[in-house]
Amino acid sequence: MASRSKAMLKNLFQKTKGEGVSAEAIEAWKKALPNNKCIMGRAKRGLYGGRHIQFGNQISEDGGNKTRRTWKPNVQEKRLFSLILDRFIRIKVTTHTLRCIDKAGCVDDYLLHMPIHKLDNELALFWKVKIQQQYEKLSKMEVGFFPPEEEKNLAEAFERVKIARKASRAENREKNRLNTNTEISNGVETGIQNAILDSREGTESSVADDGQSLGDFKSQLT
Repeated sequence: MASRSKAMLKNLFQKTKGEGVSAEAIEAWKKALPNNKCIMGRAKRGLYGGRHIQFGNQISEDGGNKTRRTWKPNVQEKRLFSLILDRFIRIKVTTHTLRCIDKAGCVDDYLLHMPIHKLDNELALFWKVKIQQQYEKLSKMEVGFFPPEEEKNLAEAFERVKIARKASRAENREKNRLNTNTEISNGVETGIQNAILDSREGTESSVADDGQSLGDFKSQLT
């Protein structure tokens, strides 16, 4: 194996910890991994589907002068949902890979049915192995089936729980609304009482001031 293939295999085992991987699969990986194919650095951090930088000439319309140029792939950052892992995978993909995923049905089927030699980097191999390990783990689980009567009872029980939750939410909303209205009404009543008291105090003080001024006027006349 070339140095690049050894590095890819080593990184893959470090990420997956070698769980649920048979010796036949390891030998198949060693044969399928690329030996001397060079890819650009960005393609190691996403699903590019074999799309890389293309080189060519830009030809002018007037004199036919040729200028070297490059074409870079259309890369998008997407959140792809994995059904088997039950989570979103945030990864950079090309539009070509997105079309391939849509054709396959989901990202799990795309990675599982894609040959190893067409997955150019450790990231794609890592997610492929994670999905395979999850399939192996789920295949060993025991699955129980309920008779139709019990399934119907379970469905009715879930429906009752759903209705009870809705009723409790509505009751809590009504309580919060009543509490809010009570607080508002209490605040309004308190404000009115304070205003009445302030007006009374102001009237009494004005009457006292008028009486004092009248007494001073009478004393001046005498």
